[in-house]
Amino acid sequence: MHVFVTGGTGLIGSAVVAELLGNGHTVLALARSDASALAVKAAGAETLPGGLANLNILRAGAAKADGVIHLAFGNDFSSADAVARAEESAALAALGEELVGSDRPFVTVSGTPYMPGRISTEADPLPTDGPVGGRGRAVMAVLGLASQGVRSTAVRMPRTVHNEGKGGFAGLLTEIACRTRVSGYPGDGAQRWPAVHALDAAVLFRLALELAPAGTSWHAVADEGDAVRDIAAVIGRRLGLPVEAAPQETYGPLGPIFAIDQPSSSTHTREALGWEPTHPSLLEDLERIQP
Repeated sequence: MHVFVTGGTGLIGSAVVAELLGNGHTVLALARSDASALAVKAAGAETLPGGLANLNILRAGAAKADGVIHLAFGNDFSSADAVARAEESAALAALGEELVGSDRPFVTVSGTPYMPGRISTEADPLPTDGPVGGRGRAVMAVLGLASQGVRSTAVRMPRTVHNEGKGGFAGLLTEIACRTRVSGYPGDGAQRWPAVHALDAAVLFRLALELAPAGTSWHAVADEGDAVRDIAAVIGRRLGLPVEAAPQETYGPLGPIFAIDQPSSSTHTREALGWEPTHPSLLEDLERIQP
């Protein structure tokens, strides 16, 4: 397939582009800066200059493609308002409109849902209120395109997508530890965060593009849930810092989310799509953190 990819130079996106190119697909990647364009070209993909606000460019990219993978996502966690705005409803709608009636695949990304008292599964709904509710509503609208001739599907990402010890919630804990000189964790640290290596996640995006039925959701979860204090312990040991509980306010608008026990399963994904993670677990990968 000739695949239009947004967000193709991020931690996940760069791995997805490489995975697609390595398995016989060609890639047209959205590039919002000269640096992004150079990275896309170096990977062996074609570039389309523009950003998510350029809806006509998004439509043009989708029109040229046999399928679309939308990975671009705002990562501004500086305030509660910024977190709430981190969704691309207009961009997703524009891409979807271009694909209506074509039976082409449209793969988008969301997070694994939180289910109180149990491990979440692919059958659980996304949240449509709260700080990430806007993103949930936008993704549900994409899945609704299945009734309009779009093979739409969503790959749900866990709280930490990592590579070389960087990325996701665990990466944020590392950044905060470097700044505060304490490897902290909210609450008692018993809460669990699911995780996946970026290279394993990339394989699932390709499988969803190639195989997933319309209107389906999949979980890119390799580790169902690592206790946050165990994550902090590895970070502290690697950085030579004390490990201790920290006030929830330390983590800004993400504090309430960080404190939640939110394990997740990928049993159905593995059985239905034949996906099997092969890269290091989160705790193994964090051993790559350099002091």
